Amino acid sequence: MDWQDFTALMVLATAMSFSPGPNTTLSTALAANGGLKRAMRFVFAVPVGWTLLLVLCTAGIGALVVAVPALRLFIKALGIAYLLWLAWKLSRSATLGRADDAQLSVGFGQGVMLQFVNIKAWLLALTLVAGWIAGQPDALGRFAIVAPVMLVYAFASNFAYAVVGAVLRTWLSQGSRLLWFNRGMAAVLVLTAWWMVGV
Repeated sequence: MDWQDFTALMVLATAMSFSPGPNTTLSTALAANGGLKRAMRFVFAVPVGWTLLLVLCTAGIGALVVAVPALRLFIKALGIAYLLWLAWKLSRSATLGRADDAQLSVGFGQGVMLQFVNIKAWLLALTLVAGWIAGQPDALGRFAIVAPVMLVYAFASNFAYAVVGAVLRTWLSQGSRLLWFNRGMAAVLVLTAWWMVGV
């Protein structure tokens, strides 16, 4: 991979990873409600799940999803339903989470699986495979560059958003600020689900 391709990869990785989406929204909300430590399960799950998705797309599963409209529609519907369910749970949370409070909890396994119903993750994985890996004579070498870069970006972006959520935690504990913050985060999830309808 030459430096122009690598630079383009870094620009895409930055734009896609740090722009708001389901993962970053949940990272922020989980840390704001339960603290940074509780959010870290999800923060670690995102790069693991996303890397698995990239592996599957590189192996050809992505082409199958694109070629079979019913499969694409199923993944999209599942993703929309899951985001709306998370938004509903989030919009009802008005007290900071305690260690034993499971009202707003997204574990490692759920975080990994969320990547497979996240249309933004699919679009990014398919774009990377089509633009940087597929059909290239050094495809395996390119994958060995793309996968770690995206893994680091997936972790860094979600960790950064989680830190923001954790920093806001004390401020949110006063009055009804947390409820309105959670409703705002829920609205972002609903808007993401609405965007997924049109994709």
